[in-house]
Amino acid sequence: MTVLISRVSGAEDIPAPAYITERAAAMDVYANVREPLTLDPGRIAAVPLGFRIALPEGFEAQIRARSGLALRHGVACANGIGTIDADYRGEVRAILINLGFEPFVIHRADRVAQMTVNRVERAELCWADELPGSVRGEGGFGSTGIR
Repeated sequence: MTVLISRVSGAEDIPAPAYITERAAAMDVYANVREPLTLDPGRIAAVPLGFRIALPEGFEAQIRARSGLALRHGVACANGIGTIDADYRGEVRAILINLGFEPFVIHRADRVAQMTVNRVERAELCWADELPGSVRGEGGFGSTGIR
């Protein structure tokens, strides 16, 4: 699959999203910040990534946390996973939060998140007076236990 991207003005030195290993499921994306950005504990920032994307109809991109940043520094995506819709043409950003205990500094061109491109289906919702039963029923929030 081919996906068109373009750099935003001033981001010519920011690497393009890239699969870092041969079997990587996600591309690393890089911070397009002019000056170092300090994420104090609890702080949220929309970190620009230096590119725009034109996804084909029926696809989305997802921006996700990098596991090493999450484990070592508590840096995660504040919205869990960010969705980039196929009709969005602005600069892609990662909404990052510092859940750690120490400030975390983001420098220009640091790898700050990951991006996947995924096929999506649009659902047609249909109201029903009753839903079909299931073994689980209405059990939720831990109802199946931990073992």
